[in-house]
Formats: sequence, structure tokens, C-alpha cells
Amino acid sequence: MNKGLLIVLSGPSGVGKGTVCSELRNKQNDLVYSVSATTRVPRQGEIDGVNYFFKSREQFQDMIARDALLEHAEYVGNYYGTPRDFVERTLASGKDIILEIEVQGALKVKEKFPQGVFVFLVPPSLDELKHRITGRGTENSDVIDSRMSVAVQEMSLIRYYDYAVVNDQIDSACHRIQSIITAEHCRKDRFISELESVKEASEKA
Repeated sequence: MNKGLLIVLSGPSGVGKGTVCSELRNKQNDLVYSVSATTRVPRQGEIDGVNYFFKSREQFQDMIARDALLEHAEYVGNYYGTPRDFVERTLASGKDIILEIEVQGALKVKEKFPQGVFVFLVPPSLDELKHRITGRGTENSDVIDSRMSVAVQEMSLIRYYDYAVVNDQIDSACHRIQSIITAEHCRKDRFISELESVKEASEKA
């Protein structure tokens, strides 16, 4: 009954997933961050197994073939993905693990790991989301309009998630997610599942 939880934090681009995830880890230092695998070259100061699991293209393709990834995607010529083994070993050790990921990736994870806890981070309003994207000052109006259109489409997928948390203030959003984690650890279904596993093991012994 000490198995950890996989918490999948997702939401539209610009909603503040990275900021909330970082602050949540600061507040709850026993929360493990899900390290992704990638085929891109390590940047200066990056450490294998800490920032990413750095793989050759052949190694990554082998992971795909062995179904060793909960999800994967190719971006700008490089593969990125979530190693199943790292997640499962962390959970088996009794630690909770958080995966911060975009919406389509989260839905892929849910197909392979439906027992995870899926949290959708919501902006206070679409106007505020546009303000946050515009505030970056890195994109022109056409790109911003395109990103907003995608964001609206992504928000329609909220029905596939377990929880929705409004990111109005970082501390408040983190507190709500911590409350979700506490509540999930108390779900009777998790206890029943663990008890059934123990019962099956004792019957086989």
C-alpha cells in the first residue's frame, strides 16, 4: 500500500505548467520529476539521468520497438519520450512522480497508464492566457493567434482528465494539486487493488 502515484500535469501552452511544476517540487521535495529520454545532444552542464536520459537514435528506436516508452514524439529532428521503466521503478519505491507534458502527450500516457492522476491546468481566462503568451514578446500576432486557436482546441480535451486546476496564482494552484495528491492516496480503490495483489501473491506461495 506504499506504491507511489504518477501525477500528469498538462494544459495549453502558456498556462504556466513549468512554473507550477517547479514550485510544486520546491514545496514537496519528495516529489520526483519524470526525466525524459531524448536523442538531442546534451547542452553544456546537462547531466545524463538528471536533465534527460540521452540516447542515440538507434537506442531510442529500440525503446519504441520494445514499448519501453509511455509516450514519445519527434520534434525538430530529435525524439523525446517518457521512459516506462523509470516511472514504474519510482512508483514501486513508494515515491510519487510528476510528469509535466503537453496535452497530446498526456493523452498518450493515459492510454498506457490509465491509473495515473491526470491534472489539467487551466488559465483564469482566455484573455489572461493571450496576455501571458503576448508578454513573452517572442512571437508575432499571426503566431499568437495560431497558439490561441490551438489552446482552445486543447482545452476542449479537459474531459479526459481527472481534475482541473485554475492557475490564477502559483501558490494557490500548487496547494490545490497537493490536496489532490493527498486525496488520491486515500482512495479506497488503491487499497483494494493492493490487497488483491497481496492476496494473489499469498495464494501462489
